[in-house]
Amino acid sequence: MNSLGSKQKLSILLFSIFCIFILDCTGHQSGRISNEESLTSTIKKGKLYWDQRTDTTSIKNAQFFIGSAYSQKPSDYDLAILYSEILYTNGLFFEKNKIDKAKLFLNGFKICKKAVYNHPDFSSIYQNAQGDSSFRLLSTISEAPKSLIPGLFWWANNLSRYLNSKPVLERIKNRELIEVILHRIISLDPSFNYSGAYRIFGSFYTRIPGIELSQSKNYFDQAINLNPNYFGNFIHLAEFYYQKAGNKELFNKILTDIINLDPSTYPEIMPENILYQEKAKTLLDKESSLFE
Repeated sequence: MNSLGSKQKLSILLFSIFCIFILDCTGHQSGRISNEESLTSTIKKGKLYWDQRTDTTSIKNAQFFIGSAYSQKPSDYDLAILYSEILYTNGLFFEKNKIDKAKLFLNGFKICKKAVYNHPDFSSIYQNAQGDSSFRLLSTISEAPKSLIPGLFWWANNLSRYLNSKPVLERIKNRELIEVILHRIISLDPSFNYSGAYRIFGSFYTRIPGIELSQSKNYFDQAINLNPNYFGNFIHLAEFYYQKAGNKELFNKILTDIINLDPSTYPEIMPENILYQEKAKTLLDKESSLFE
């Protein structure tokens, strides 16, 4: 009887342990599924707001949801790129406070820098590069494959905008890095982001002492020739080149022409063109102070 009782107790104990194991595994699996569903839902909400990014509420909601998703999955390259683009858009078109604007660009370029560094296509080249950390970085970027273009672009775009509010020595210090990034993008895909690398070059070169202003104009011309339907290429030309050149007449003409265009003519870039039209109006309102 004692022997039989012991066997029964052992069987019950083993069965209990088995049930606990199954329940534990099932609970963890359910938790993972729940977390993945929650993350997917958060990203979906963020992208829906991003698609409606022509107003302050939508861009702030997009930043909130995509930022939340990124905090849960910072290793996701595409998510990091989207978050960086949202931060840039908020900083360029919506945020009015100069300090908060700079923070958006700062966070944007840091996120993309981290995403690029952690990308396997970057790390595999970087590990074999020679020299100090600075030289290894530049040489790796100069060999970067197409997969890294989005990360490199939003890194440079946010960084160049961030540097606009910093002392000129900071821009000079980062000049080589930005140039290497932009030249690599141009060599791989010159039309990326509506010839964005040319657009950044045109803007950035008006902020670097010692560079002929004509170089800025040449880059803007290339951006416009490649993507004449993208209003941003014209707005940056007016904002940076014609303002720097002191040409108030052409500054006014370009901005006025853009305001009078119909952004719905190009549906694929309508959100950006709407935002740039609003920026054109803002610049025109400031025209007197910009050409004092």
